[in-house]
Amino acid sequence: MTEPTSLASWTRALRKQLDALGLDSAALCAQAGLDPQHMDDPNARYPLSATTRLWALAVQASGDPAIGLRVSRFVSPTTFHALGYALVASGSLREVFERIVRYHQVVSDALTLELSREGERYRSRLLQPPGSPAPALEAIDAFAAIYVRTCRNRLGREYAPLAVYLRRPQPIDPRPWHKVFRAPVFFGAEEDRLEFAAHDFDSHLDDANPELAEHNETVLKRTLAQLQPLTWERKVRAAIEVQLPEGEPSAERIAQALHLSLRSLQRHLADEGCRFDALLNECRENLALLHLRDLQCSLAEISHLLGFADTSSFNRAFKRWTGMTPGQFRDGLR
Repeated sequence: MTEPTSLASWTRALRKQLDALGLDSAALCAQAGLDPQHMDDPNARYPLSATTRLWALAVQASGDPAIGLRVSRFVSPTTFHALGYALVASGSLREVFERIVRYHQVVSDALTLELSREGERYRSRLLQPPGSPAPALEAIDAFAAIYVRTCRNRLGREYAPLAVYLRRPQPIDPRPWHKVFRAPVFFGAEEDRLEFAAHDFDSHLDDANPELAEHNETVLKRTLAQLQPLTWERKVRAAIEVQLPEGEPSAERIAQALHLSLRSLQRHLADEGCRFDALLNECRENLALLHLRDLQCSLAEISHLLGFADTSSFNRAFKRWTGMTPGQFRDGLR
């Protein structure tokens, strides 16, 4: 398994924090095995082991275990490649976090992100991929603080999540965490997770710019494709997307399109920890969210593009995926 990496530009925010404290960030980077010159290359990436060493050196040099929280002050849209601009242009906080989930690998593949709705709250989970080394606790703090700051940039400085769960042990002085999040913080949790009020997430944001968001999504998709190896999962996803307008494709039909037997297709997917029915569902859900943002595309057209027999079948599936109907989703966009 290849080592996870993150954008070199993301580390620039930590360097700025170190410099603000009067510390020699260049020397600390060199000590961690990072070439500071790469931070000016928007596509350069650092291995997780080296950035984890830099976090440890930063805590040691600053004497501040909460340094990850403070790094968010030095993050700008350019820190996160095209993702930063796509987030700024998003039409709702739900859209912001959906994009973070889809494209977080562009920033760092040391974490897998998930967004789900549970009743009247959304849960954003920061998960460690199976078999992958754990990112630094300070990096988790930084990402969590950056996401909350992103919400405040769109909804106002007083905005706060409902709750924050962190796997890191209870710190000697938890006040910095409470000060940044302004919400109940639970240390020693089973997973790293942020919880938000559903009403806040579904509200339309006045400064949305769909055209700018779509333009940056094009860049993100291209970058993501370059980062990811051409796995059987990706091949199957691509084949499903091509065949959906002709009706729901069966595993047999996809296998035939890829010049495989059904058994070989199932074996390849199982080796990668995937199932055909789950990939079909995910493809449909992702495409549904994409098409619904095009207000010129009718629900009947979208149903057809996703391979559903009729609009009511699409409605039921979308309600199962998101907890709302396609119409309600569109009302949120408006």
